[in-house]
Amino acid sequence: MGMAKKIKMLMVEKDITLSELAEKIGTSQPNLSNKIKRDNFSEKELNQIAEVLDVKYEANFVLEDGRKI
Repeated sequence: MGMAKKIKMLMVEKDITLSELAEKIGTSQPNLSNKIKRDNFSEKELNQIAEVLDVKYEANFVLEDGRKI
C-alpha cells in the first residue's frame, strides 16, 4: 500500500479534509493533491502530516531476519 493511500485513510479516520490538511502543513490544496496523485512525499512532509494527524510516523528498512535499520 502506497503512502498516499495511507494518508487518505488517516484523513478519513481523523475526519480532516485535504484543504484542512494542506493548510495545517503549510502548503496549498492543489500542491498536496498533486503529491497524493504522484505518491511523492519527503520525509519532512510525512513527519508534518503525522504531527497534524496526531499519529506516529516511523520509517525503517527491515532486514530478512527482522532487524530494523
